[in-house]
Amino acid sequence: MDRSSSTKKKTDGEDGERNLAAAQEDRANGVEDESVERIFESKEVPSWQMQLTLRSFVVSFILSILFTFIVMKLNLTTGIIPSLNVSAGLLGFFFVKTWTKFLEKSGFLKQPFTRQENTVIQTCVVASSGIAFSGGFGSYLFGMSEAIAKQTTEDNNPQNVKNPQLSWMIGFLFVVSFLGLFSVVPLRKIMIIDFKLTYPSGTATAHLINSFHTPLGAKLAKKQVRTLGKFFSFSFLWGFFQWFFTAADSCGFVNFPTFGLKAYDNRFYFDFSATYVGVGMICPYLINISLLVGAILSWGIMWPLINNRKGDWYSAKYPSSNLHGLQGYRVFIAIAMILGDGLYNFVKVLSRTLFGLYHQLRNKNTGQALPVGGHTPLPPTLSYDDHRRTQLFLRDQIPTWIAVAGYITIAVISAATIPHIFNPLKWYYIVVIYLFAPALGFCNAYGCGLTDWSLASTYGKLAIFVIGAWAGAAHGGVLAGLAACGVMMNIVSTASDLTQDFKTGYMTLASPRSMFVSQIIGTAMGCVISPCVFWLFYKAFDDLGVEGSQYPAPYATIYRNIAILGVDGVSSLPKNCLTLCYVFFIGAVVINVIRDALGPRWARFIPIPMAMAIPFYLGAYFTIDMCVGSLILFVWEKIDKVKADAFGPAVASGLICGDGIWTLPSSLLALAGVKPPICMKFLSRKVNTRVDNFLVGGH
Repeated sequence: MDRSSSTKKKTDGEDGERNLAAAQEDRANGVEDESVERIFESKEVPSWQMQLTLRSFVVSFILSILFTFIVMKLNLTTGIIPSLNVSAGLLGFFFVKTWTKFLEKSGFLKQPFTRQENTVIQTCVVASSGIAFSGGFGSYLFGMSEAIAKQTTEDNNPQNVKNPQLSWMIGFLFVVSFLGLFSVVPLRKIMIIDFKLTYPSGTATAHLINSFHTPLGAKLAKKQVRTLGKFFSFSFLWGFFQWFFTAADSCGFVNFPTFGLKAYDNRFYFDFSATYVGVGMICPYLINISLLVGAILSWGIMWPLINNRKGDWYSAKYPSSNLHGLQGYRVFIAIAMILGDGLYNFVKVLSRTLFGLYHQLRNKNTGQALPVGGHTPLPPTLSYDDHRRTQLFLRDQIPTWIAVAGYITIAVISAATIPHIFNPLKWYYIVVIYLFAPALGFCNAYGCGLTDWSLASTYGKLAIFVIGAWAGAAHGGVLAGLAACGVMMNIVSTASDLTQDFKTGYMTLASPRSMFVSQIIGTAMGCVISPCVFWLFYKAFDDLGVEGSQYPAPYATIYRNIAILGVDGVSSLPKNCLTLCYVFFIGAVVINVIRDALGPRWARFIPIPMAMAIPFYLGAYFTIDMCVGSLILFVWEKIDKVKADAFGPAVASGLICGDGIWTLPSSLLALAGVKPPICMKFLSRKVNTRVDNFLVGGH
């Protein structure tokens, strides 16, 4: 009797969990079976000041450090950074919920934890850790350094080099990271209320936060956090275990020749990285397959064939790491594909943005001005949810004069300050960027609302070419172009991030004012945390940015070479490299045209050129990891799709977070001069025999 009731209870619990997981998945995909706001109707919405609590910013600060380490590691290894919004929302919910539960039991709880406060944490953490990407620590900013410059023979003179220093990095980020926030504030109502842009990531995050704060959703969130914790512990301990076997270069599990030594020489191996297995579980299947196709095309076919032309296409005296040798083909063909894909998507998103804008404005009454601010009557056709959300969204206005005054003030300060940090970047270059920046920030925010695709890095590359060519090779054009890239990227990236956060806030009834303040505080945190974390990597690892090292920073090399290309032209490329660049540039455009022409049904079977380009330079090892992650998720979905959808992101986040946090103690050990005790290396039978004979002879 007891046994059967226990079994029934367990089955009912699993069914409830399954139903809840399915409901959460539907909400994350934008499917709602009932009014969300009616569920929260009885709960009072706190004022915008009450949404900004001390505990929320303490938790945000802790999580910002965690996620900055993760993003920095991803930046410096491959440059592939998945969305960590789910992890930030989940961990924010867990930390504050634990905090409030403890205070409640102690009798000291003064304010309950609300979904608005959860949204503030989410916004602050994403804003802070986002600086690790837009700050250019794995791209334009590190590309200025001597470590990257000495890998090229062109434009590595002192006026085109600037080594990282904590002081100027923090100062630079403070004067460029806030402009984007002020540039889109006056247009928030147009984007969210009038144009009703979807902002898929912001919408999915809002549905997730809303679901956490229902009674059943909190129960599932608790189980998801427990799952995340288990895999976090496993990943951290696995990183710790691997460290013992890495006493010298090319030692350890990360150099395991999984498919044989010949494949290993061509960078085809599984390197046991928990981070990239987790990233593979988060990234869409098509991204992972595209990476694998790119790796096979480059390291499996093209590079061995080009290597056979050594002495004909390029001088045999150059090692494979020299840009005048095989490395030149790897870097510049990858750049050609990235630029081809970026240019196509830039034109596509910009045309869609302008076309959508034209239709939105044409459908308005001709006598009505653009609703930048102020209150307008709500249409009677709005649903209950939209009516309540719009009402509250319009309640707490941010005065337009604050945005305009803030933008002008920061623009003047940065135009006066940045030329002292980067001498080749003159004040009038910065003024020109700031004149165009609000329009480009708006285009990026609008395009992101339509497609969920931020083109911040594409706008940055555009600035490299324009400002670099304007400054010229003789006047530090490479450094000027890279610095201009930083100015532009920070503006357009933060503009789209803030608008995405406004959408999340709109759907969780968080005030626009609390969103704006949270974004400012998060950005300020990021301007300090990100340079400090990068500085730790920079000081701990002497081979940072070197090809084949633990942290090769591929995009730093790519961005610097884009700047060289913009300043010097194509004269320095090896033989036939320019022809191959044209072929792959056009190929990237054609593949995108075919993908769009065939529509979503068939496009999911065609690789994405931008993803294919990344392994051209790095190799296949991380793509193998990501495909293993994809395979795990695929098999899990076949066995139990509902549980895979509910707990897959938690497992992936645990793997990424644990391995990411291990970089902190490993960096500290390296700084302290503590070396691992064992070197695990793999040799061929022939080489092993020679080593044995040498050792025996030595005795």
